[in-house]
Amino acid sequence: MAGFKLTKRVGAPPERVFAIYTDLANAEERLSGVTRLEMLTDGPVREGTRFRETRIVFKREATEEMEITRFDPGRGYSVEADSCGAHYRTDFRFSPDGDGTRVDVEFTSKPVTFAAKLMSPLGALMKGPMIKLFERDLDDLNAHAERSA
Repeated sequence: MAGFKLTKRVGAPPERVFAIYTDLANAEERLSGVTRLEMLTDGPVREGTRFRETRIVFKREATEEMEITRFDPGRGYSVEADSCGAHYRTDFRFSPDGDGTRVDVEFTSKPVTFAAKLMSPLGALMKGPMIKLFERDLDDLNAHAERSA
């Protein structure tokens, strides 16, 4: 799976949407797909923040360690992880859209080990479920941003 892009509109200003998306301390309550989120870095969320996220994927618990690798308050951030022989990156961008915010999300994955490269054609089977997972997360976060705006 090479990746995909999603765009959503939120009825809240970009600064508020960015704050909701990056409030990792409250992610368990806001994201219905996340069962546990453990901060691995002390202090406020910023570039270099690491965390461990657990969610149910394909009826099994999956835990991934992630790092924020770009942090531009109010405008966007990136999260990266290495798992199962692949490198994953998710870029979030927030831009004004009338009285709300346009949220653009781009997910990319790149196999880095020989085994992952051999299995990469099967990644196409994962694309649909991954898009649904991301859409659910975006819907959860956007609903919270609109309620609290």
